[in-house]
Amino acid sequence: MKVFVEPIGIAPTRAHKTDAGLDLYCIDDTVVPARGSAVFRTGVHIELPPNTYGKLESKSGLNTAHNVVSCGGIIDEGFSGEILVKLYNMGDKDYEFKRGMKICQLVIQPCLYVDVEV
Repeated sequence: MKVFVEPIGIAPTRAHKTDAGLDLYCIDDTVVPARGSAVFRTGVHIELPPNTYGKLESKSGLNTAHNVVSCGGIIDEGFSGEILVKLYNMGDKDYEFKRGMKICQLVIQPCLYVDVEV
């Protein structure tokens, strides 16, 4: 997979070689208000391998410890724009993100392109 990182962006990483997801990072300090949401820029653009798609998934630590979840999302094979991440704060306290904090995971999966018959 090819990755283009804007000058302000942070390249996706895996904490361990066998991790399924690549961690994505926030590039701006942002507060997600209690019971609210915020959209995060990543500064990351990807070129997916043929017959794959990207899936955005929540970080379990943010979910279990801070009640912050990703709304998820699908990145189609041909998408070349910046990856944006929307996070929801399900808790009763504002949650502050600082530049460089992990915000979600990008999982690359195979995709079947089937015809639709009606």
